[in-house]
Amino acid sequence: MTIASSSPPSRLPLRGAEGAGTEQRTGRAKARENGGDGRLAAVFIAPALLGFTVFLLWPTLRGIYLSFTRFNLLTPAKWVGLDNYVRMVHDPIFWDSLKVTVEYVVINIGVQTVAALAIAVLLQRLTQSAVLRGIVLTPYLMSNVVAGVVWLWILDTQLGIGNQIIGALGFDHIPFLADEHWAIPTIALINVWRHVGYTTLLLFAGLMAIPDDMYEAARVDGASEWRMFWRITLPLLRPVLAVVLIMTVIGSFQVFDTVAVTTMGGPANATNVLQYYIYGAAFGRFQFGYASAMSVALLLVLSAITFLQYRLTRAGQSDLG
Repeated sequence: MTIASSSPPSRLPLRGAEGAGTEQRTGRAKARENGGDGRLAAVFIAPALLGFTVFLLWPTLRGIYLSFTRFNLLTPAKWVGLDNYVRMVHDPIFWDSLKVTVEYVVINIGVQTVAALAIAVLLQRLTQSAVLRGIVLTPYLMSNVVAGVVWLWILDTQLGIGNQIIGALGFDHIPFLADEHWAIPTIALINVWRHVGYTTLLLFAGLMAIPDDMYEAARVDGASEWRMFWRITLPLLRPVLAVVLIMTVIGSFQVFDTVAVTTMGGPANATNVLQYYIYGAAFGRFQFGYASAMSVALLLVLSAITFLQYRLTRAGQSDLG
């Protein structure tokens, strides 16, 4: 007679229940941990978010509202609808200021970008000395107002050392900041001198991200430095160059302090850039509604230019695999 042996009861269901309980406890622990990380992140973000709201978001919204009003600080704002924008469209000084600003931007961005790219490539290809990088950045450490005053003295038609050197070379003195044809190019080049070091370091950082083996392979194939620049450096630097162009164009459209301390919009409105005209309308004639309308127009222009630059330069894409 065969005695059937009884097998022990299976414990798999129990193990499954224990595993499910463990997973639930682990999930709750992760949720608590993630919640703690979220609260910690909120604490760190809060100061920046508060500053953004108080100093950027609220003034922007307030300015948009004031652009539809007549407001002079002494009386409550009065809603006038699109009157300020209609006035702006028919204001010849506004369009002249916009033209002057565009002229400044073209000169400033063109010269600054070419100069910064050339200096950055030279720093990468010839030397990576931290001392040279510090020297290149030195003008950027100076404020725009100080730089403007210093160059105002240097370029003074009668007593400036710049014109003294020009006179010693046998040439006539040049009224750099007193002539309507020289004023805007001079202001643009002053700001090129001040900002080119910062732009150079941004481009230099982008150059450092390009792998050296690409240049080594090109040298093996017999490529010259000029060919490597056009075939390797420039294409791979494109995303960084695009972002730098967006930043510098936005900054150039907002030029104000150099004009304020050198020419004050003169001579004959030749340097009356848009930011200076807005400042005069607001704090000189207390037409805050009209000044706000011009500020909103400038905001729209910069938004459109930034969008076009981003799309045309494909700033969000990289050729590095």
